[in-house]
Amino acid sequence: MAKKTRVRTREGASQHSASGENPRRPCPCGSGKRYKACHGAGDDVIVLRPFEGLAAESDLVAMREFLPSATAPLPLRQPLDVPVTIVTVLPGASAALVRPDGSIMLGMQVQTRSGDLSADLGKALRWAQSAEPGSALPVVGPGIGDGDPVRLQDVLEPGATLDLTLHPDFSWWVVPSEDGTEPAADVTAAIERANAVILPTEAVLADGVRSAYWVDTGTKAHLRWVRPEPEEKLLAALARLQARGELALTEEARFAGVFRAHGLLVPVWDLDRELHPKEWADPVAAFAARLDAALAEDAPLSDAERRARDALAGKQITLR
Repeated sequence: MAKKTRVRTREGASQHSASGENPRRPCPCGSGKRYKACHGAGDDVIVLRPFEGLAAESDLVAMREFLPSATAPLPLRQPLDVPVTIVTVLPGASAALVRPDGSIMLGMQVQTRSGDLSADLGKALRWAQSAEPGSALPVVGPGIGDGDPVRLQDVLEPGATLDLTLHPDFSWWVVPSEDGTEPAADVTAAIERANAVILPTEAVLADGVRSAYWVDTGTKAHLRWVRPEPEEKLLAALARLQARGELALTEEARFAGVFRAHGLLVPVWDLDRELHPKEWADPVAAFAARLDAALAEDAPLSDAERRARDALAGKQITLR
């Protein structure tokens, strides 16, 4: 009989154990590799909801998965002597960077990671605190950040959200020199390559709305909205709205589906590319009010609502 492989999961932060499943399946960490070639090769901890418990959870998921160029000061419980900034991606998809002035940058979109993104960021921060100015950490590997385990939940203010700044390009990768010296040619080329693949993205700002983003993919525009509710509760609320014909933002802005990222659901709508992102503030705010009302309902789902929920669940995609 074949020996079953087991993956340990962290209590609270994780949702389901992947133990005893086919080692040829995609790894639950989301790497896109087969389990046996990724976390099945060792005794790692897979945390499916790594930022659970943080008010900044939806911000962090957006930065990890689809925001192209964004930065935010990290609200630490005990601020360091130097600024710490969390960013979507660093040059070379590095895990951390210490600038010449000693300030620290932590990258969300990295080359490789363990089964616990929160612990990786904690290790990268610990590395950066003792690294020399001008140093970069390509990946969080063995020996990085050793000592007592540190996760973002241990160092962040739990009730603090992120003050995100969305950038149209990656010019913030380079600190302007005091003498006006231009960046090296390879640095300029790297920034140009990164700028070439940015999808125009803007936050939709409205009352009761957070972590909702307008994204222009070139052929379509979408609204991607990271929701903080538990999956079953949110699906039930969306199903109630679907059964009432209230799931669209407008008659033209139809609901496209839901994807799952790091334990949270991200509903998506197709939008008219001709409209400015600011023009979606009122429809999104109106939908937020409808959704809040649906979330507050506790009556059992009707037959039509259960069918709608099953249809929504069947179309979910988990980002890898």
